[in-house]
Amino acid sequence: MKQTWTEGEDYYVDGNGRVVLTAAWLQARGYCCGNGCRHCPYAYEAVPEPGRSRLLEKRGNLNADN
Repeated sequence: MKQTWTEGEDYYVDGNGRVVLTAAWLQARGYCCGNGCRHCPYAYEAVPEPGRSRLLEKRGNLNADN
């Protein structure tokens, strides 16, 4: 994994000033960290219940709106 991050490729800053990691960067990392990352490509597998279910439901609702 590379040592430096590139804005727009590895992360972006959301409207609230938070750094958000991209799905590409998270996928390259190779595992779910369990923190409930916004773009987790691992379906939040390391997030304990009931948080995992809430995150998956929220993601499903966001996808339904698009």
